[in-house]
Amino acid sequence: MGKRKSEARANGSSKKRAISDTEAHANFRAGLFDSKVLQQYTDYYASSQPYKHAVIQNLVDDSLLRSVRNEIREHISFTPKETDIYKIHQSGDLANLDGLDDAALRRLPSLLKLRDSLYSAAFRTYLSSVTGSGPLSGKKTDMAVNVYTPGCHLLCHDDVIGSRRVSWILYLLDPDRPWKPEWGGALRLFPTQNLKTPNGDLVKVPEPDVSVVIPPAWNQLSFFTVTPGESFHDVEEVYRRESGDTEEDGGRPNFQDLDWEGKTNEEDEALSADELDFLIKYMNPNYLTPDTVEELAGMFSDESSLRLAEFLSEKFSARLREYLESKDHEPNPSLPTNPFYKASKAGVARPPHKHRFLYRTAVNPVPKTEYPDTEKLTPYDDLVDILFPHPAFTKWISLVTGITLTKSNIYARRFRRGMDYTLATAYEEEDPQLEVCLGITPSKGWGDEEEAEDAPPANAQSDGPSSRSKGKSKSPVSAPDPPKQEDEIEVGGYETYMAGEDDDDNTIADGGGPEPSTHTGAGQRRKAKSKADPAIYKSAADDEDDGVLFSQPAVWNNVSIVLRDRGILRFTKYVSKSAKGDRWDVCAEYGVELGDDEEDEDDG
Repeated sequence: MGKRKSEARANGSSKKRAISDTEAHANFRAGLFDSKVLQQYTDYYASSQPYKHAVIQNLVDDSLLRSVRNEIREHISFTPKETDIYKIHQSGDLANLDGLDDAALRRLPSLLKLRDSLYSAAFRTYLSSVTGSGPLSGKKTDMAVNVYTPGCHLLCHDDVIGSRRVSWILYLLDPDRPWKPEWGGALRLFPTQNLKTPNGDLVKVPEPDVSVVIPPAWNQLSFFTVTPGESFHDVEEVYRRESGDTEEDGGRPNFQDLDWEGKTNEEDEALSADELDFLIKYMNPNYLTPDTVEELAGMFSDESSLRLAEFLSEKFSARLREYLESKDHEPNPSLPTNPFYKASKAGVARPPHKHRFLYRTAVNPVPKTEYPDTEKLTPYDDLVDILFPHPAFTKWISLVTGITLTKSNIYARRFRRGMDYTLATAYEEEDPQLEVCLGITPSKGWGDEEEAEDAPPANAQSDGPSSRSKGKSKSPVSAPDPPKQEDEIEVGGYETYMAGEDDDDNTIADGGGPEPSTHTGAGQRRKAKSKADPAIYKSAADDEDDGVLFSQPAVWNNVSIVLRDRGILRFTKYVSKSAKGDRWDVCAEYGVELGDDEEDEDDG
């Protein structure tokens, strides 16, 4: 698939050959420039929803485009790249081919002809007439070929970069094997709704589900007007081919930060007999012994994070796994609701240009007089609404971290295959936040789960995303290997913490200028910084300083505990449709009250 964006940022000097209208017309399909055909596309474009777009079939002369495809396959190399928002194989900049030596240019005559035709005054005028965008520049451009193999995708974004006016995709699929919609790869458009901000301003927010699906086809041009806050779209995951052929605030789920009434009491640090009796119903008893608690506290003090395997007790985890496996492949995925507690919130996290997943909040805390007979609850309800909000569990968290906890926010998530993700966002509060995430993904095939499950419970791993720690865990986000075979597709679902922006450490390209942007259509969502930009962590090659501080795959019965400082980025990678199940977890966010020693360390 090739993608070009009109009015994009300049990519160096270009000496594109200006061709006449007659020469340009000859390189497109016969009749494309006829006035009646032009009017048909213009009328369709003007009335299209959810925002202005159109599709032109058989855009380019067929023999020319076949030659272009052959030249690309033979002479253009591709680099695998993966970030929070996309996974693709990408060529270099093809808009400015004139920088190549003469020998290289002689191998790409058809590609040069197509490039000159797409940037010609005749075609720019044509697109401008259809879209009503006004004049389109032939100087500020970029163009690349993105190859989408099974598992590749591009998540929701609006394509806004600088003065860009029109985005389009020209598909270079196999011309002799028609693409089937069930193979994925469609351009999908999101409708928007108007919501009011707390200040009373109206803003457009994309709905969580798409309203228009445009499957790819050979020699098809799909294009749309780039409108800030409106032109939201994605590229559907490309799927493995079969053998032989609520209430939300507009920014995130409306999770509530509720004061936690069981604040740690320094005069009563040890777990009481009653608290131990409660916790041992759920937790691996190895984590409740005084020696282990002390050992974990020391590890957390050194690294500001922990990763604990086999966290839940054997008996409870077996009940929970059996229950989740029965839900994991239901036709209409949902999060189980608790009939005893009506106050929890549930729905789809939105907007999709930031995140999308199913969520459910816990009643936090459950009044002590309302703990029901747990025999009436599913093990999932038991975990989300009983264990996580319980004062005894919060006290245990405080003991193994050595931190006084002031408030909590507890929620469960389900990331559906082929649908859900969170994009990288930074923690912006002045005071750190303690984040706990219990992975309860019952399916296999997510990456290093065997290592996590086989690790001795008391031999926890510790390394994490805090200014207090520079360590990095073993992670699925190291530099990528060559594209895998279809039976080795990486399915995503891992959760990653990355270092925040460093104003004194800009990424510099070999030529001494800023690192060039990637050509995905995702837009410049943030500045490209060597330690801050998820757009470069997967293409860091052998550079170990890729900004990744802590990463955990979707695993079963494994908890991470992380002290997150201001500016640290966090995201959950899109879950591929080829995954063997959905990603499940339960999360807690705690406000912290740092002691005098920790405050002095920060000041230093």
